[in-house]
Amino acid sequence: MTALAGRSAGTLPYDEARRIVELATRAPSVQNTQPWSWRVSGNDLELYADLARRLPVQDPAARSVAVSCGAALHHCQVAALALGWEPMTSYLPAGSDKTLLARISLVPTTTSPEHLAALGALEARRTDRRRFTSWPVPHDRLHRLAFTASTRGCQAVPLLEATTRLRLDLIIGRARSARQIDSAVAPLVPADSSGRHPDRPFGAGGRDEPEVEIERSDGVIVLAGATDDAEAWLRTGEGLSALWLEATGEGLAVVPVSQPIEVEQTRLTLGREVLGGLLVPHLLVRIGWQAIGRSQLPHSPRRPVDDVLRT
Repeated sequence: MTALAGRSAGTLPYDEARRIVELATRAPSVQNTQPWSWRVSGNDLELYADLARRLPVQDPAARSVAVSCGAALHHCQVAALALGWEPMTSYLPAGSDKTLLARISLVPTTTSPEHLAALGALEARRTDRRRFTSWPVPHDRLHRLAFTASTRGCQAVPLLEATTRLRLDLIIGRARSARQIDSAVAPLVPADSSGRHPDRPFGAGGRDEPEVEIERSDGVIVLAGATDDAEAWLRTGEGLSALWLEATGEGLAVVPVSQPIEVEQTRLTLGREVLGGLLVPHLLVRIGWQAIGRSQLPHSPRRPVDDVLRT
């Protein structure tokens, strides 16, 4: 069945489903672990957490796994709309498989210029951890990006006040100290059957992703929720993806900062001292401008589609 005939009949052709999954797997993930798998079932796409790719020391609750999968979920929705399919998402569907995070049912729709622009941002998006320029991000842009993230069901809070940023700097310093201790523990975690160390996803000689200091001119947004559970984490991942795609379209770079969330004590302190105890922090992102003329980084390596598609 051709793609055109399939769409007119309301049936999702497998090659289009595969293309949507391929675009979804371009989403950002913690340390590029890509902790997801997908299953195509008729007009449904099912998103699963791949817990074998969880980092056990940094992410014991699988919070970062779910946030990463939420980003892939939003990428899936963006890709589907650009290819002419309206996504209807069910979160945490009932069933015996607790790794099933979402089911996306697709029906034919009309593609708009906005859908195609979002796809362009998805294909252009990269994680560029190089230091930003000293040009500050205007507060109105940070508020707009936070609003975009919040439309996905999470809570996004720009940190604009100097006193709040000072508290954040202290919290990040404590988290970095705690992680240095964890680094001594991580090699004690055994490698998996393939020889891959679960806390070093790139292996020996692989790409390193240090988290640089947050500069005074960097924009910072906390992505949070009213609860600290799987659906809230998925929503935060969707918000992260939506914010990131909008920022990409505006020429801004986005870098997740996970250290303060991965350390239990600093995560609690962040929620209490920065968010006033009203929200649970799930992730920080810093936002800024890369230097004009700076060469664009290549895309991070991605798992082959056949590796992430369940049968």
